[in-house]
Amino acid sequence: MDKPKIGITIGDINGIGLEVILKTLAIPQIINFCTPVVYGSTKVISYHKNIVGVDFHFNSIQRAERMPTDKINILNCWQENVNITLGKVTELGGQYALKSLECATKDLKQGLIDALVTAPIHKEAMKMAGFPYPGHTEYLTKELGVDESLMFMVADQLRVGLVTNHLPLKDVVGQITKERILKKIQIMETSLRVDFGVDRPTIAVLGLNPHASDGGVIGDEDDRVIRPAVIECKKNGLLVVGPFPADGFFGSGAYKKFDAILAMYHDQGLVPFKLLAFGGGINFTAGLPGVRTSPDHGTALDLAGKNEADPDSFREALFAAIDIARNRKDYYDSRANALTKRSKIAVESEEEEEEIDDLVEEAEEDDENE
Repeated sequence: MDKPKIGITIGDINGIGLEVILKTLAIPQIINFCTPVVYGSTKVISYHKNIVGVDFHFNSIQRAERMPTDKINILNCWQENVNITLGKVTELGGQYALKSLECATKDLKQGLIDALVTAPIHKEAMKMAGFPYPGHTEYLTKELGVDESLMFMVADQLRVGLVTNHLPLKDVVGQITKERILKKIQIMETSLRVDFGVDRPTIAVLGLNPHASDGGVIGDEDDRVIRPAVIECKKNGLLVVGPFPADGFFGSGAYKKFDAILAMYHDQGLVPFKLLAFGGGINFTAGLPGVRTSPDHGTALDLAGKNEADPDSFREALFAAIDIARNRKDYYDSRANALTKRSKIAVESEEEEEEIDDLVEEAEEDDENE
């Protein structure tokens, strides 16, 4: 793959999103690895650039089709002035985060960018702006036309996916079904092979209840729903084990033995992930036709405008997007080439058979003539 084009949404203009974006893009070597295009406006970005104090030039564009590949590009999604109130939850913060997201998603769907990195949005501000989704994951799943995706938290030595995402605990149990678990495992296993290059992934599945129900003493969902899903995966040839009690699984270090872990609900997976990998981990939405990553933190309104935000997780999200886009292209290209070679061999075999048939017919005609 040539240098991938990486779209970047600005997130909430009142949070730390643009600070970590600018600190990341200020690294001179970034342009050697990708062509960044930030979806926002030069006015808003210049405002934050003055606060952060970074020194680099960016190129203003109106359409992704015309971006130069050797510059940091800003795609103007709007022209009007915007009232920025750092550290505050406002409707405007949600409105312009949504404009940035809609514009970038459109270009991702059209193939004008190779991957998307989303800066944090504030859920309350998005709700004030009329955004009907709990978060990026649900929005992109709908917009990119798939029934299910997987919220997949990824770090160097730890990958955690979720069966349910942003749900109140009271609603979680009703969403834990065998069919959904099977679908999430399928997405996870495919992503590990295609996006991360793991040939034979090993997957651990966590239980829902304390002690994975303790043989039915503490609920029956683990034995009635989760274990049958794990057994079916094994019968289908997947290396899936569980359900494990979540506390002992992480406390004993058992997570280190697996390529990925499937948790049943948000905090069950994200609390240990952020404890073990905070700042070095990223959020990846597996199962989409396009690549999307984000940092593993939120808008951090308490840090906004102080120039104290750590860009490590955003930088990891950017490089993860580059790697995943390349891995995915290499995976499908190699199989397409293999298919072409097999087709060519098949065609050559058919041609040889036809030549042999022709020779046989000629020989038979010669015999008849004689």
